[in-house]
Amino acid sequence: MQLQQLTKKHSRRLVREGAILIKSGLILVLALVFVFPIVMTVLNSFMSSEEIIANYGMLFDKTRNPWEMPAAPELPWIAPTAHFKLIPDLVSAEQYIEILFKSTDYLIKFWNSVFLVLPIVAGQIFVGALAAYAFTRFRGRLAQITFFAYIILMLMPFQVTLVPNYIVAEWFGLIDNPLAIILPGIFSTFSVFLITKYMRRIPRDYIEVAQLDGAGHWAIFTRILLPMCRTAVYSLAVLVFIDFWNMVEQPIIFLSDPLTHPLSVFLVKVNEGDIGLAFAASTLYMIPALLMFFHGEQYLVEGITHSGLKG
Repeated sequence: MQLQQLTKKHSRRLVREGAILIKSGLILVLALVFVFPIVMTVLNSFMSSEEIIANYGMLFDKTRNPWEMPAAPELPWIAPTAHFKLIPDLVSAEQYIEILFKSTDYLIKFWNSVFLVLPIVAGQIFVGALAAYAFTRFRGRLAQITFFAYIILMLMPFQVTLVPNYIVAEWFGLIDNPLAIILPGIFSTFSVFLITKYMRRIPRDYIEVAQLDGAGHWAIFTRILLPMCRTAVYSLAVLVFIDFWNMVEQPIIFLSDPLTHPLSVFLVKVNEGDIGLAFAASTLYMIPALLMFFHGEQYLVEGITHSGLKG
C-alpha cells in the first residue's frame, strides 16, 4: 500500500516536472523568436557597407518598384536566398556616423518625435489623473454610466476614431499641425481607466481626514491622492511613451510635410534606400523606448498589478 502511494506521488511529481519543463521550453523558444530580430539588427548595424552589400546586396532589386508586382513570374524582384549574418567580420561605425553626423534628417525626425510624444505623455497624466479623481470622489449613477462609456471607448481600436479626428482637425484648421496629433492623444480613455482603478483602491479614510483638516479638492488631489498614485503614473508614462513613440498612421494622415514627420515614419524611408543605414537607424530608434521601459519596469509591473489589470 505504501509502495503504491509512493509510486503515485513519484508519478505526479514526474508529470508536474515534465509540464514545467515543456512550458519553460516553449517560453524559451518564443523568447528567442522575439529577440532574434533585435539581436540581428543591432549586430548588423556594425557591419561595413561592403559587408552589408555582400550579405544583402542581392536580396532586393532596386530597379523595381517594391510596391508593384513583377511583370512575369520569371523576373522576381526578391532573390530566392539571403545570406543572413550575425557577427560582422570587421566592426564598423560608418553607418552611425552617416546618420548622426553626415545627415541632419535623423536628428530632425528625432526631435519631431520628442516634441510630439512628451506633450502627449504629460497631458495624458494630467487629464487622466484629474478625471480619475472625479470618478473616485463622485460615485453616483451618472459617474458609473460615464465610466462604463469610457471603458467601451477604450476597447475600440484607434483606427475607428481616425476619420472623426481628421474631420474635426480639418474643421479647426489643424491639418499639417502637430496639434492634430497631440490633442487627441492627450484625451485618452486608457489613462483615465488605469489611474481610476488604482486610485479607487486608496482607503477613503485619507480623504475624510483631509476634509476634517479643511483641505479642498485641489489639496486632496495634489497632496494626498496623486502622490499615492505615483506607481500608476509612472506605469502610464511608460506605456504612453512606447505607444506614441511607435505611431505611424497618425503622422502619415495628419502631417503631409516630410520635414514634420517623426522618427517612426522616417524609418520606412530609410528601409527603402540603404539597408545598412536601416539597421543603424533602427538600433538608435529603439534606445529611448528601451531606456524608458527599463527605467520604469518596476513601476510598470506594480502599477498594472495594483490597478486590477492582471490576468
